[in-house]
Amino acid sequence: MPRMVQCVKIGRELPGLEKPPFPGDLGQRIYDNISAEAYALWQPHMTILINHYGLNPADPDTRRILREQMEEFFFGEDARLPEGWIPPDAAPDKGAPRKK
Repeated sequence: MPRMVQCVKIGRELPGLEKPPFPGDLGQRIYDNISAEAYALWQPHMTILINHYGLNPADPDTRRILREQMEEFFFGEDARLPEGWIPPDAAPDKGAPRKK
């Protein structure tokens, strides 16, 4: 049975990560408070940041910026997803059918 966490990003109890995503305080904080589903949302967001700003992930300054952005993404003032949020690839469970 997977380890459950009260996810601060999605706002409900969900399966957590198997291990901290990286060493240090932020990695442990993510492990303790972020679900695997919410963590998966970070990757495309990080890709957007890298592409939009032309960042080089090998650069130490870029890694610092991305960690700051990651902390804001998961724990910032507006980090929580709207209530009732449904992942884009999830099938609708009620309401009118989606337009084709």
